[in-house]
Formats: sequence, C-alpha cells, structure tokens
Amino acid sequence: MKGLSRKVLEERALGEGFSRLGICAPDATPQTASRLADYVAEGRHGQMGWMAERMEWRGNAAALWPEARSVIMLAEVYTPESDPLAVLEARDRAAVSVYAQGKDYHDLVKRRLKRLGRWIVDVTGAEIKVFVDTAPVMEKPLAQAAGLGWQGKHTNLLSRDLGNWFFLGAIFTTLDLPKDRAEVSHCGSCTACLDICPTGAFPAPYQLDARRCISYLTIEHKGPVAQNLRGLMGNRIYGCDDCLAACPWNKFAQSAREIGYQPRVGAPELAELAKLDDAGFRARFAGSPIKRIGRDRFLRNVLYAIGNSGLPHLAPAAEALRNDPDPVVAEAADWAVSRLSGGISQVQDEGLGR
Repeated sequence: MKGLSRKVLEERALGEGFSRLGICAPDATPQTASRLADYVAEGRHGQMGWMAERMEWRGNAAALWPEARSVIMLAEVYTPESDPLAVLEARDRAAVSVYAQGKDYHDLVKRRLKRLGRWIVDVTGAEIKVFVDTAPVMEKPLAQAAGLGWQGKHTNLLSRDLGNWFFLGAIFTTLDLPKDRAEVSHCGSCTACLDICPTGAFPAPYQLDARRCISYLTIEHKGPVAQNLRGLMGNRIYGCDDCLAACPWNKFAQSAREIGYQPRVGAPELAELAKLDDAGFRARFAGSPIKRIGRDRFLRNVLYAIGNSGLPHLAPAAEALRNDPDPVVAEAADWAVSRLSGGISQVQDEGLGR
C-alpha cells in the first residue's frame, strides 16, 4: 500500500471543490454513544426512529467498519448570497431552507466524495467507504474531532473561517493517516441562535429538542403538527434557517463554489403551491431534496403557512383542499380557513407555543 501525504490529499480535495478537510480516528468521539442514548431516551428525536436503530454503529464509528483506520471529513459550503430571513416578511410566499433551494446536496457531495475516493484508491490501493448523511454516521462529532469546526449552541457545526453554511461528507479508509487536533467551542457568551428560535426548540445551549424544531416538523414529522406549534411556523414550509442565519461567525463565511447550490426554488407564492397535485409536485421538485417528503406533507406545510399569513385572499386556496383525499391535508385546510376567518385566535395559538 502506497503512502499519501496530507498536503497532496488536501490539495486534491480542494481541487475537487471541497472547502476544508480534516482527519480523525474512527474512535475519536467516545462520548457520542452515551449522548445519543440519552437523547433517544428523552424522546427528543421525535418520530425519527432511525436514530434509535443501529445505535451501536451510530454512536461508535469504529464499529461501523472495524477495518477503517482514518476518517477523512470534508466540508462543502453553500453560503446564501442574500439574507435568508428576508422572505419571512413576505406572508404570501413560502420560505424554503437555503440548503434545499438548489439541487439535492446528497447527490452533489457524494459525487465529489466518490471522485476523491477513487483517486485515493488509485494512488494508495487502500479501501474506502463514503458517506453523506445516508448511513448511521454522526458526521458532526466526527467533524469536530477532525478539527473542521465545533458544534455550536444550535448543535450545528460552525467554523471560524467557514461560518455554518456547509455540508459534511465522510470518507472512511483503511489508510492510517495523521490525525488533526479536535476543535473546541468558540461560542463564548453568545446566544443569538438560541434567542431567535421561533419555537423554543433549544432546552439549553448545545441541546435540541427536535419535536419543537421547525426543520423537523416540516420535513420529518408525519401527520398533523400540534396546533400550539403551527402558529409559530410562519411561512416556513421546508426547513428553517433562523438559528444558522443568526450566527455571528457567518461574517467569515466563504462563497459557495458549486453552481448546483444556486437557488432554483426561490420564494414561490403559497396560492400557487396549494394547487399542486402529485404529478405537479414531483415535476416541480425533481432533483430537489424537497421531493422526498411527498406532495401531501408538503401541502400540509403550505396550508399552515396560508393559515399563518393573515391574508384573507388566500382563503380560497385553502378552501379548495378541505376535501383532499389525504386527511392530514384536509384537516390543515380546515385549520387555515378557520384561522383566516377568525375562528382561531392567532394570539392565543401563538401563546400556547411558548
């Protein structure tokens, strides 16, 4: 097996389009298993049953592939060019998380990882496995162990020279590469990300209760969302960027290099989205991560946004869905119509969520 210098590896990774590279040992995060177990035991994972599955692998990267000797963690930025929170003031339009505005990052990052991985195999003869959010791998603790950044008080990874708008990818390899020093927190006394959260999803700094997180509620949560949370979702129909956008470290963020992350979705009109049938939904969001939640859950979110808009002229869009075949969509339509007609007190509804 041939050797591989860190300098050559890093140059190749940057040449492929990654922004940063760090290396850690597979067993570099011994605290992950107990933290994950506590998180699941408290029920903070909500309906994400996959977090409770294969916990022996998820909590211990070394157990996932015992032959691995190094984990190469890579960051790829997708920094927005404009303020992602501005759309929250446009009540007739939908707010979509920045990461879902362009092409599906899973495809883009994995393609880059595979190219880099094939090069490593060709140069060294080592074995590799690549992962992008699709296996029981806890990328954020590994990335912190590899020195790419630290998990901030909002639990997302952030960096002093990248901000927090970046994706993570991992290459496990049988190569025994020099390891980087783990990063430590540089959040200090700042609580900007905690203070801005619309639903109070952070019980404490560095802790997240997914059951109150708008990203979880709009993407992972199946069925109706609790009424005491709907009114706090505003016009966010897929994900939420508030805590990311509030981070002061973003002043050091780098611009995205991948053209695929350029916005394609934008801020579409809620009334227009409410008209989508299944075929129209699939066609409109082909190649987007939005497609994976399906038309029904998507329309549920759109109807909550319509109900939160305070704009009576959007009521017909919700009215047209009151007899939708999907009972969750139909119930969301009823709620939206009632809210716009004054049947549900907005002040009371939002007050219940705090």
